[in-house]
Amino acid sequence: MRLGGPLIVVASFAALFTLGCKQDSEAAEPEYNPVIDPANFVTAVTNPLFPLLSGRTLVYVSGADSNEVEVTHQTRVVMGVTCVVVRDRDWENRELREETYDWYAQDKPGDVWYFGENSLQYENGAVVSTEGSWEAGEDEAKPGIIMKANRQIGESYRQEFKEGEAEDMAEIVSLTDTVTVAYGHFENCLRTREWSPLEPGVTEYKFYASGVGLVKTLEGSEVFSLVTIRTDTSAASH
Repeated sequence: MRLGGPLIVVASFAALFTLGCKQDSEAAEPEYNPVIDPANFVTAVTNPLFPLLSGRTLVYVSGADSNEVEVTHQTRVVMGVTCVVVRDRDWENRELREETYDWYAQDKPGDVWYFGENSLQYENGAVVSTEGSWEAGEDEAKPGIIMKANRQIGESYRQEFKEGEAEDMAEIVSLTDTVTVAYGHFENCLRTREWSPLEPGVTEYKFYASGVGLVKTLEGSEVFSLVTIRTDTSAASH
């Protein structure tokens, strides 16, 4: 499970869609060339629906599986932009299956951009693949927006783009959902529908609460819910 997941354009690039009226393949713009100016970015990610506070770890559970999303104290410069490094780990039946280091940055208008990831897949405690890794500005990969500052129902946008490898999309479905999870009860939540043209038929819904971030993820019958938030004095680096 990804925090924003991954998780893409400013308003001039965004396409408007009505849920259920467009095919996923139609949601992809033929040309996608976001303009990245490092001077237009700030040092902290403070978007209320995607706050990244150093040392904070959000823990999600779905049956015997779990996911931990840790905001590290580390940064990484991508395309001249200083990004916050977020460590995301997935366990299946208590066995670590995937670990990613995601790179996020917020622009001055408040959009949170996703600049890439270092992805590690595990089997029996050993790394077996780095498939899915990408970095904006390298090999024609481009950043996307994981969380918009100004949100409109029906708006679709890219969360990442590396043709044939990273093409996640999102659509804003609701701004007023009510969500109750183990961690708490939240109102006026954002709900997004997320998909990729590379995985036809796979759809994920994510729910975000102000001041917290992601609180629930729904994919088919699988539900990941926020159960706790830890605050540590130090965080991992990579």
